[in-house]
Amino acid sequence: MVCETFEIAAVKKRFSNRREAGKCLAENLSIYVNRDDVVALALPRGGVPVAAEVAKRLKVPLDVFVVRKLHFPDHLKLTVGAIATGGVRLTDRDVVEAWQIPELVIDAVAAKEQEELTRLERIYRGDLPPQELQGKTVILVDDGIATGSTVVAAVAALRQVPAARIIVGVPVIAGSSYCRIRQAADDVAAIIVPEEFHNVSEWYEDFSLTSDDEVHRLLAEAAQRLLANSKHESQAPKNRSVYDVAQLKAKSQIAASRPS
Repeated sequence: MVCETFEIAAVKKRFSNRREAGKCLAENLSIYVNRDDVVALALPRGGVPVAAEVAKRLKVPLDVFVVRKLHFPDHLKLTVGAIATGGVRLTDRDVVEAWQIPELVIDAVAAKEQEELTRLERIYRGDLPPQELQGKTVILVDDGIATGSTVVAAVAALRQVPAARIIVGVPVIAGSSYCRIRQAADDVAAIIVPEEFHNVSEWYEDFSLTSDDEVHRLLAEAAQRLLANSKHESQAPKNRSVYDVAQLKAKSQIAASRPS
Protein backbone atom coordinates (compact mmCIF):
# COMPACT_ATOMS: atom_id res chain seq x y z
CA MET A 1 0.00 0.00 0.00
CA VAL A 2 1.35 3.40 -0.97
CA CYS A 3 1.35 6.14 1.66
CA GLU A 4 0.76 9.72 0.57
CA THR A 5 3.81 11.45 2.03
CA PHE A 6 4.02 14.66 0.04
CA GLU A 7 1.76 17.69 -0.05
CA ILE A 8 0.30 19.07 -3.28
CA ALA A 9 0.29 22.83 -3.77
CA ALA A 10 -3.10 24.51 -3.78
CA VAL A 11 -1.84 27.46 -5.87
CA LYS A 12 -1.67 26.66 -9.59
CA LYS A 13 1.04 29.02 -10.79
CA ARG A 14 3.43 28.57 -13.67
CA PHE A 15 7.13 27.96 -13.08
CA SER A 16 9.65 30.42 -14.49
CA ASN A 17 11.76 27.59 -15.88
CA ARG A 18 12.91 24.05 -15.09
CA ARG A 19 15.49 25.29 -12.61
CA GLU A 20 12.88 27.05 -10.49
CA ALA A 21 10.67 23.98 -10.72
CA GLY A 22 13.57 21.87 -9.41
CA LYS A 23 14.08 24.19 -6.44
CA CYS A 24 10.40 23.93 -5.52
CA LEU A 25 10.46 20.16 -5.93
CA ALA A 26 13.55 19.86 -3.72
CA GLU A 27 11.66 21.61 -0.89
CA ASN A 28 8.96 18.97 -1.17
CA LEU A 29 11.63 16.23 -0.97
CA SER A 30 13.58 17.68 1.96
CA ILE A 31 13.18 14.48 4.03
CA TYR A 32 15.82 12.94 1.73
CA VAL A 33 18.53 15.57 2.29
CA ASN A 34 22.04 14.22 3.00
CA ARG A 35 20.92 10.60 2.63
CA ASP A 36 23.70 8.34 1.36
CA ASP A 37 21.16 5.78 0.11
CA VAL A 38 19.41 8.20 -2.26
CA VAL A 39 20.04 8.91 -5.97
CA ALA A 40 18.31 11.58 -8.07
CA LEU A 41 17.60 10.01 -11.45
CA ALA A 42 16.55 12.22 -14.36
CA LEU A 43 14.59 11.29 -17.45
CA PRO A 44 16.46 13.11 -20.24
CA ARG A 45 16.47 15.57 -21.54
CA GLY A 46 13.91 17.88 -19.93
CA GLY A 47 14.05 16.16 -16.56
CA VAL A 48 17.77 16.81 -16.11
CA PRO A 49 17.70 20.56 -15.19
CA VAL A 50 14.92 19.80 -12.69
CA ALA A 51 16.77 16.84 -11.19
CA ALA A 52 20.03 18.80 -11.06
CA GLU A 53 18.46 21.30 -8.66
CA VAL A 54 16.97 18.48 -6.61
CA ALA A 55 20.33 16.70 -6.36
CA LYS A 56 22.13 19.94 -5.50
CA ARG A 57 19.80 20.84 -2.65
CA LEU A 58 19.42 17.33 -1.26
CA LYS A 59 23.19 16.75 -1.62
CA VAL A 60 22.73 13.42 -3.39
CA PRO A 61 24.20 11.95 -6.62
CA LEU A 62 22.65 12.76 -9.99
CA ASP A 63 22.36 10.45 -12.98
CA VAL A 64 20.20 9.91 -16.06
CA PHE A 65 17.89 6.99 -16.76
CA VAL A 66 17.33 6.50 -20.46
CA VAL A 67 14.21 4.64 -21.58
CA ARG A 68 13.64 3.57 -25.19
CA LYS A 69 10.26 2.15 -26.16
CA LEU A 70 10.10 -0.84 -28.49
CA HIS A 71 7.70 -0.28 -31.38
CA PHE A 72 6.43 -2.98 -33.73
CA PRO A 73 7.95 -2.09 -37.15
CA ASP A 74 4.69 -2.67 -39.07
CA HIS A 75 2.68 -0.56 -36.61
CA LEU A 76 4.91 2.16 -35.13
CA LYS A 77 2.20 3.29 -32.70
CA LEU A 78 2.12 -0.19 -31.19
CA THR A 79 4.48 -0.47 -28.21
CA VAL A 80 5.61 -4.01 -27.42
CA GLY A 81 7.98 -3.15 -24.57
CA ALA A 82 10.91 -0.99 -23.57
CA ILE A 83 14.59 -1.09 -22.72
CA ALA A 84 16.33 1.08 -20.16
CA THR A 85 19.66 1.99 -18.62
CA GLY A 86 21.48 -0.95 -17.08
CA GLY A 87 20.47 -3.54 -19.66
CA VAL A 88 16.86 -3.76 -18.45
CA ARG A 89 14.31 -5.05 -20.97
CA LEU A 90 10.54 -5.13 -20.58
CA THR A 91 8.11 -6.94 -22.87
CA ASP A 92 4.35 -6.54 -22.96
CA ARG A 93 3.40 -10.21 -23.29
CA ASP A 94 -0.29 -9.42 -23.85
CA VAL A 95 0.52 -7.30 -26.91
CA VAL A 96 3.07 -9.79 -28.22
CA GLU A 97 0.62 -12.70 -27.96
CA ALA A 98 -2.35 -10.75 -29.32
CA TRP A 99 -0.39 -9.65 -32.39
CA GLN A 100 1.62 -12.89 -32.60
CA ILE A 101 4.89 -11.00 -32.85
CA PRO A 102 7.92 -13.31 -33.26
CA GLU A 103 10.66 -13.04 -30.64
CA LEU A 104 13.20 -12.51 -33.41
CA VAL A 105 11.39 -9.32 -34.41
CA ILE A 106 11.41 -8.05 -30.82
CA ASP A 107 15.10 -8.94 -30.46
CA ALA A 108 15.93 -7.00 -33.64
CA VAL A 109 14.00 -3.91 -32.49
CA ALA A 110 15.59 -4.12 -29.02
CA ALA A 111 19.09 -4.40 -30.52
CA LYS A 112 18.53 -1.30 -32.65
CA GLU A 113 17.17 0.70 -29.72
CA GLN A 114 20.03 -0.49 -27.51
CA GLU A 115 22.50 1.06 -29.94
CA GLU A 116 20.67 4.39 -29.66
CA LEU A 117 20.45 4.10 -25.87
CA THR A 118 24.19 3.44 -25.61
CA ARG A 119 24.91 6.38 -27.92
CA LEU A 120 22.79 8.73 -25.82
CA GLU A 121 24.34 7.61 -22.54
CA ARG A 122 27.80 8.23 -24.00
CA ILE A 123 26.78 11.76 -25.01
CA TYR A 124 25.16 12.51 -21.67
CA ARG A 125 27.69 10.95 -19.28
CA GLY A 126 30.93 11.10 -21.21
CA ASP A 127 33.47 9.26 -19.06
CA LEU A 128 31.34 9.38 -15.91
CA PRO A 129 30.37 5.94 -14.56
CA PRO A 130 26.67 5.23 -13.93
CA GLN A 131 25.41 5.48 -10.37
CA GLU A 132 24.75 2.28 -8.44
CA LEU A 133 20.97 1.91 -8.11
CA GLN A 134 20.52 -1.52 -6.57
CA GLY A 135 19.15 -1.25 -3.06
CA LYS A 136 18.91 2.55 -3.26
CA THR A 137 16.01 4.95 -2.87
CA VAL A 138 15.61 6.44 -6.32
CA ILE A 139 13.97 9.80 -6.94
CA LEU A 140 12.89 9.59 -10.58
CA VAL A 141 12.52 13.13 -11.93
CA ASP A 142 10.92 14.59 -15.04
CA ASP A 143 9.87 18.14 -15.89
CA GLY A 144 6.21 17.13 -16.14
CA ILE A 145 3.93 14.17 -16.78
CA ALA A 146 1.07 14.08 -19.27
CA THR A 147 0.14 10.45 -20.01
CA GLY A 148 2.96 8.99 -17.90
CA SER A 149 3.74 6.06 -20.21
CA THR A 150 7.51 6.70 -20.18
CA VAL A 151 7.57 7.12 -16.40
CA VAL A 152 5.61 3.90 -15.87
CA ALA A 153 8.11 2.07 -18.11
CA ALA A 154 11.01 3.62 -16.16
CA VAL A 155 9.51 2.55 -12.82
CA ALA A 156 8.98 -0.99 -14.10
CA ALA A 157 12.60 -1.07 -15.28
CA LEU A 158 13.84 0.16 -11.89
CA ARG A 159 11.90 -2.65 -10.21
CA GLN A 160 14.10 -5.07 -12.10
CA VAL A 161 17.36 -3.44 -10.89
CA PRO A 162 16.02 -3.67 -8.14
CA ALA A 163 15.85 -0.27 -6.46
CA ALA A 164 14.77 -0.40 -2.82
CA ARG A 165 12.25 2.42 -3.18
CA ILE A 166 11.07 4.51 -6.12
CA ILE A 167 9.78 8.05 -5.65
CA VAL A 168 8.54 9.88 -8.74
CA GLY A 169 9.35 13.58 -8.38
CA VAL A 170 7.68 15.95 -10.80
CA PRO A 171 6.73 19.65 -10.70
CA VAL A 172 3.43 19.12 -12.54
CA ILE A 173 1.42 16.03 -13.40
CA ALA A 174 -1.97 15.65 -15.07
CA GLY A 175 -4.66 14.72 -12.57
CA SER A 176 -5.72 11.87 -14.85
CA SER A 177 -2.23 10.32 -14.60
CA TYR A 178 -1.56 10.90 -10.90
CA CYS A 179 -3.25 7.76 -9.57
CA ARG A 180 -1.68 5.61 -12.28
CA ILE A 181 1.82 6.81 -11.36
CA ARG A 182 1.16 6.35 -7.64
CA GLN A 183 0.12 2.76 -8.26
CA ALA A 184 3.33 2.10 -10.21
CA ALA A 185 5.78 3.87 -7.86
CA ASP A 186 6.15 3.78 -4.10
CA ASP A 187 5.18 7.44 -3.86
CA VAL A 188 4.80 10.60 -5.92
CA ALA A 189 6.13 14.03 -5.00
CA ALA A 190 4.23 16.53 -7.15
CA ILE A 191 3.76 20.26 -6.72
CA ILE A 192 0.83 20.88 -9.05
CA VAL A 193 -1.79 18.29 -10.07
CA PRO A 194 -4.26 20.08 -12.33
CA GLU A 195 -7.43 18.37 -13.50
CA GLU A 196 -7.45 20.49 -16.65
CA PHE A 197 -4.19 19.61 -18.39
CA HIS A 198 -3.25 20.01 -22.06
CA ASN A 199 0.54 19.77 -22.12
CA VAL A 200 3.55 20.21 -19.85
CA SER A 201 4.79 23.38 -21.55
CA GLU A 202 1.75 25.42 -20.44
CA TRP A 203 3.03 25.21 -16.86
CA TYR A 204 6.34 26.92 -17.67
CA GLU A 205 7.09 30.47 -18.76
CA ASP A 206 10.33 29.23 -20.32
CA PHE A 207 10.11 25.70 -21.71
CA SER A 208 12.99 25.92 -24.17
CA LEU A 209 14.65 22.75 -25.41
CA THR A 210 17.26 21.14 -23.16
CA SER A 211 20.30 20.33 -25.30
CA ASP A 212 22.57 17.29 -25.08
CA ASP A 213 25.43 19.61 -24.12
CA GLU A 214 23.42 21.01 -21.20
CA VAL A 215 22.63 17.49 -19.97
CA HIS A 216 26.34 16.60 -20.12
CA ARG A 217 27.34 19.81 -18.33
CA LEU A 218 24.82 19.37 -15.52
CA LEU A 219 25.88 15.78 -14.90
CA ALA A 220 29.57 16.79 -14.85
CA GLU A 221 28.88 19.67 -12.45
CA ALA A 222 26.90 17.41 -10.13
CA ALA A 223 29.73 14.85 -10.08
CA GLN A 224 32.32 17.55 -9.31
CA ARG A 225 30.15 19.03 -6.57
CA LEU A 226 29.66 15.63 -4.95
CA LEU A 227 33.40 14.95 -5.07
CA ALA A 228 34.18 18.35 -3.52
CA ASN A 229 31.67 17.76 -0.72
CA SER A 230 33.16 14.34 -0.06
CA LYS A 231 36.71 15.77 0.20
CA HIS A 232 35.52 18.57 2.46
CA GLU A 233 33.84 16.13 4.82
CA SER A 234 36.88 13.84 4.95
CA GLN A 235 39.20 16.77 5.77
CA ALA A 236 36.93 18.30 8.40
CA PRO A 237 38.03 17.67 12.01
CA LYS A 238 35.88 15.10 13.73
CA ASN A 239 33.90 16.28 16.74
CA ARG A 240 35.18 14.76 19.94
CA SER A 241 32.67 12.99 22.11
CA VAL A 242 32.13 13.76 25.79
CA TYR A 243 33.93 10.51 26.56
CA ASP A 244 37.00 11.58 24.52
CA VAL A 245 37.12 14.99 26.24
CA ALA A 246 36.89 13.35 29.66
CA GLN A 247 39.76 11.02 28.82
CA LEU A 248 41.98 13.89 27.69
CA LYS A 249 41.17 15.84 30.83
CA ALA A 250 42.00 12.88 33.05
CA LYS A 251 45.32 12.31 31.27
CA SER A 252 46.30 15.96 31.70
CA GLN A 253 45.44 15.84 35.41
CA ILE A 254 47.56 12.70 35.89
CA ALA A 255 50.46 14.27 34.04
CA ALA A 256 50.23 17.43 36.17
CA SER A 257 50.21 15.46 39.45
CA ARG A 258 53.40 13.55 38.64
CA PRO A 259 56.57 14.83 40.38
CA SER A 260 58.96 16.59 38.03
